[in-house]
Amino acid sequence: MSDPLDSTSYAHSLQSPRLDRRRSAFVWAEIERATSAPTITGNRLRLQFEGPSTFDAWVEAIEGAKKFVYFENYLLRDDNVGRTFRDALVRKAKDGVPVYLVYDWIGCWATPRSYWKPFRRAGVHLRAFNRPALRLGDPFGGLQRDHRKLVVVDAEVAFVGGLCVGEEWAGTDSTAPWRDTGVELRGPAAHAAALVFERMWSRLEDPLFLAATLPVPAAAGETPVWLLEGEPGRARVYRTLHLAATRAKRSIWITDAYFVAPRSVSEALAGAAQQGVDVRILVPAHNNWPVVGALSRGGYRFLLEAGVRLFEWQGQMIHAKTSVVDGIWCRVGSSNLNTASLMGNYELDVGVLDEGLGRQLEGLFLADLASSVEIVLPGRKAVLGRHLSMVERRTRTESLDPQGRLHERIEQQLRSLGHTPGRLNMASVVRAGAVLGDALAGNRTLGREDRAVLGTTSFAIMTLAVIAALLPTTVGWVIAVVAGWFGLTTAVRAYVQSRRARAEERRVEERDARDDGRARVEWRTDVAEKRGAEQEAAPVEQEVAPIAEQQDLAPVEKDVAPVAERDAAPVERGDERP
Repeated sequence: MSDPLDSTSYAHSLQSPRLDRRRSAFVWAEIERATSAPTITGNRLRLQFEGPSTFDAWVEAIEGAKKFVYFENYLLRDDNVGRTFRDALVRKAKDGVPVYLVYDWIGCWATPRSYWKPFRRAGVHLRAFNRPALRLGDPFGGLQRDHRKLVVVDAEVAFVGGLCVGEEWAGTDSTAPWRDTGVELRGPAAHAAALVFERMWSRLEDPLFLAATLPVPAAAGETPVWLLEGEPGRARVYRTLHLAATRAKRSIWITDAYFVAPRSVSEALAGAAQQGVDVRILVPAHNNWPVVGALSRGGYRFLLEAGVRLFEWQGQMIHAKTSVVDGIWCRVGSSNLNTASLMGNYELDVGVLDEGLGRQLEGLFLADLASSVEIVLPGRKAVLGRHLSMVERRTRTESLDPQGRLHERIEQQLRSLGHTPGRLNMASVVRAGAVLGDALAGNRTLGREDRAVLGTTSFAIMTLAVIAALLPTTVGWVIAVVAGWFGLTTAVRAYVQSRRARAEERRVEERDARDDGRARVEWRTDVAEKRGAEQEAAPVEQEVAPIAEQQDLAPVEKDVAPVAERDAAPVERGDERP
């Protein structure tokens, strides 16, 4: 791994033949500041966008492991795909290869306990992230999730992306696989990815240092890479997206599964579009959380009015989280563009500055547009022109506002609910809150979709008001319990923090006292050494005095004394004159 401040590595990397004159728009030092990650040069990457072939590559790498296997994923299902990976990991553990596996407890809540038993019997080191617990002092800690998807083998090859372990990504005889994207890393970046896993493991168990003791692999290519470690409270992908929106000159193409962007992100994308940058966002039309898909449309109008183009993929489900800027800056990983993912979860993304990968991602984006519908404002048509490809010319359009009578739209929604289960997440609530806030403040005129969101939110609030009026005692107890819980946890947090602060102060005082004690000992030692040196020098002076007397120095002093008295006498007499 190269030092981010190493000017030699920096200059050498800029000479890579894979980067053209557009690289000047992305200064490596700025990328490092935005991502909080050092530049890792000398890597070779391979794009993965089909679930079955991606899983085959994972299993092949695991079967060839000799030193260790690190496996971290938000979701592992007890189906054919999940059992295939379980068998591969168990075999390696039985062969004596250390295998470490981290999964998210919420993500795997539906996975039965029997699925994990073979792992434990085979000696796989298995940990669940953030199990439910009494979190005194950290009331919101239970909301944090490990949403990463990472596989590392021997610190030589790593896989990062958005694919979970389940049949949704592989497909069945009756359903097509979900569209998702990942990347295979070889070179120093694979070693860095192993260190990322070890840092996560150290949050759950004793520190792990298998990769830390191995040398960094030799360069496998020329591509510079940045590993974006998403952590709660650390807005690394958020900052990187703002940097990309600022630096973009030609295009910003984003694919996102759960696009409920914070206002500042929407404004950054809208600002780029208003200055002529081709900003496109591709999201699923048939979200596996249908309610989220309906609520997230509340943010479309602002983007469309600014010139951003929005597309909805018509396939089974597009679960990818990618972006490509100017065909050279790329991001592939697990982060969705919503507040929960950007600010609340543990995520992992790969930032890449490479024309080759950029062209592949742009080609993949255009291929996805062939199965998409462009969303336009009512009364407007899609942008047409000679610069559009044949794929874009064939893309159908659909009005942002719902079309047809109410009962027809309800029937269509019910049919879609029969295909995919509906769930609600925090991003939807945030979007609904934003729409409600805009309506109350009068910030903008609400479109038809926004009015639907506002009406739903208002109905929910009135329902709560009716329940509170009919059951005041029950509602009061609920509020009392919730308020008491938060009051207790915040009080415990304050107490724990104060104890830590006092302990830190004591450690500082003890360290200062030790430093002062060492300083006093050193001073006393210096004084003793000086005194010893003076005592050694004293006999020498005593020996010098008799020698000076033997050399008739005393008569000279006698001769000097009268001369001094003679010269001083007139001065004394002059002082007596009036």
